[in-house]
Amino acid sequence: VNISSRMEYSGESTQGPLAVKKLKPVEATPETFEEFGQVIEGSPDGHGFGPRDAQLDLSRGTPRFYIMSLADRALKFSTITHHASVTQCLGSIGGQVWYLGVAKSSIVDSTESRNGKGANVVQSPCGHLYVPPAVEDVHVFRIAGPKFLKLNRGTWHAGPLFVPEKMDFYNLELSNTNVSISFSHCTNCSIMPLVHFIVS
Repeated sequence: VNISSRMEYSGESTQGPLAVKKLKPVEATPETFEEFGQVIEGSPDGHGFGPRDAQLDLSRGTPRFYIMSLADRALKFSTITHHASVTQCLGSIGGQVWYLGVAKSSIVDSTESRNGKGANVVQSPCGHLYVPPAVEDVHVFRIAGPKFLKLNRGTWHAGPLFVPEKMDFYNLELSNTNVSISFSHCTNCSIMPLVHFIVS
């Protein structure tokens, strides 16, 4: 299998204007979102832990739970990222409507790579292997009301995206999830497909 170094992308394509692809959002439900993670909705107080609760993996670092204030996140994106070392939970404060672009996790096990399985395998600066998601594998979900998303480890995502000028989100990840790759811990890998996605 051909393993290459992760490509660095800037905000501009070196191959001319990006192609435009419109994506129709799908309502996020436990059934529609199951390939990418979980939709967590309310449960009665005292209800025991079970499969409808967020199945978290925070074992590779110090958990960080905080309110993330975002502004000017229009319904479009040209980059997509994943976190190779952690699950992530995102939810809007107040249950406002928001959107998230996603593609399934494509992390490659090192033993599969050694056995020659897979194609287009890329090695990130921190060592993990992945296959960049194909343009046709990117989807957009609409999230509304008192619920949050738990992203599986490695799920590619773009957003949150929203219509209002500003929104606040609670975010559960690791303390180093978005630390620069120049540091010893790397959990982020971003790519830019040669496509500009617009939520329509």
